[in-house]
Amino acid sequence: MTGLRFQHYDWAGGREAMLRFGPDAGPIALAALPLFEEANRTRQFACTILRALAERGIGSVLPDFPGTGESLVATADATLSDQRQAYSALAQQLGADIYALSIRSGALLEGDATLAGRWHLSPQSGEELVRDLERARAAAGRAEGDYAGNRLSSERIAALREAVPRGDGRCRIIRLDTDPRAADATYPGVPLWRRSEPDNNIELAQKLAADIAHWIAA
Repeated sequence: MTGLRFQHYDWAGGREAMLRFGPDAGPIALAALPLFEEANRTRQFACTILRALAERGIGSVLPDFPGTGESLVATADATLSDQRQAYSALAQQLGADIYALSIRSGALLEGDATLAGRWHLSPQSGEELVRDLERARAAAGRAEGDYAGNRLSSERIAALREAVPRGDGRCRIIRLDTDPRAADATYPGVPLWRRSEPDNNIELAQKLAADIAHWIAA
């Protein structure tokens, strides 16, 4: 099957939804969107990348994790540990030859999973994520602990601060050409995760899909 399918996966804490693109066999890209509001801004862009991968014969999965998307777990009740457990459980269920495709803070979810490789777009550390959350909270005049309408405990913020993307093994880091930090490759484009509304960049998505396909094949 090569079309878009709506499916579910199970983990120790329950069941979550996922979208599948492209073939079920062969290498599979396991996508992780950024956490919190950046997920809404990048979902369409991520789906465009995954559809482009399907056109190249590469299957992919875009799951909800506890507290994200359509999950029945409230954002305030989800923990980073739960999200990592769910990611690892799904990676194990998908089988061998699984590659992470993580955007921004999505790279914080894959650290406990056994993967064939990791592809990161502008990976963000937990400390950087918390700084962004704090700036947004202050700018909106929110009370302490209130982040874009989500109540996040001090324990969860502390866990996020300590989290870093895993970069060992076969890992490829991609950044936009406006980002001066070290990368394996850079591409021109604007950071959609900074936009006030969800947006897309089809040309960039096609280039990134080609990069991923070449990297997996290599």
